[in-house]
Amino acid sequence: MLAEKQRVRLGASPVEVSPLGAGAWAWGDRLIWGYGESHDDDDLADAYGSIRASGVNFLDTAEVYGNGRSEELVGQFTAGDEDVVVATKFFPYPWRLFQTQLTRALRGSLERLKTRAVDLYQIHWPWPPRAPEAWVEALAEAVESRWTRAVGVSNFSAAQVRSAHRRLAERGIPLASNQIRYSLLDRQPETDGVLDACRELGVTVIAYSPLAMGLLTGKYSQERRPKGMNRYRTNGHNLERAERLLPLMKEIGEGHGGRTPAQVALNWLMCKEAVPIPGAKNAHQAKDNAGALGWRLTEAEVAALDQASAAAV
Repeated sequence: MLAEKQRVRLGASPVEVSPLGAGAWAWGDRLIWGYGESHDDDDLADAYGSIRASGVNFLDTAEVYGNGRSEELVGQFTAGDEDVVVATKFFPYPWRLFQTQLTRALRGSLERLKTRAVDLYQIHWPWPPRAPEAWVEALAEAVESRWTRAVGVSNFSAAQVRSAHRRLAERGIPLASNQIRYSLLDRQPETDGVLDACRELGVTVIAYSPLAMGLLTGKYSQERRPKGMNRYRTNGHNLERAERLLPLMKEIGEGHGGRTPAQVALNWLMCKEAVPIPGAKNAHQAKDNAGALGWRLTEAEVAALDQASAAAV
């Protein structure tokens, strides 16, 4: 498949990933994603097998996902897999005040991941009380100590991306990526300057929640709404917007050999030069996500989706 031949370089870092990745937020998360009820470790092992069989080599997790359980599972599944690229994230809890706490957090992640170094280490959020710049300095030290091959940020504004890029450059280290929420239902990065800043600086955009937490798959409707905590994240307004987009997505997908709405949504992001990281709780979902590879929307189709998405506000 395309993922086996093509790689996307994360910024100016040495790390290269498949054009499509996989997010491990649901791996171990009970509250939002129903780990232990809707899926278990066997399902996730099958999902990982399907992810790798498709040629996807990029897996993203975080220390807070499942309170560390996601990292443990990623470490278990990736053991001995030399081609896989693993990213994880540091969470700036309000009681974390010193740069050395990032180092300790990273060491904890490495222990759970069963590795000596991670491929990409990211600041999860630019939250107070510490200014993001303090954690950026600690990221630089992590690279210099060879605990990570590359560093990135997540949920950073345009100004914060520029500041992080500048501070890392002063240490001779590139800012590899900014992981942001980006999808056909959430196009704020296109208007708030974040995409412009990333493109100008050569920072790769990693798109999380690329399927709007399932709304762009077509599996939900007004009669079949999300359950559990997801019902608060996938509100009625966004569900209505998704329903207005789905007919066009299905039509476009049919023109590409019967691609699903989810595959169209993921391909749209790749056409925007982002690396989407959809979640997968089982092999079926992983296989469906991988169907976004190996083909490409036309410029006219991207424009049609842009217009329809903007109109479905």
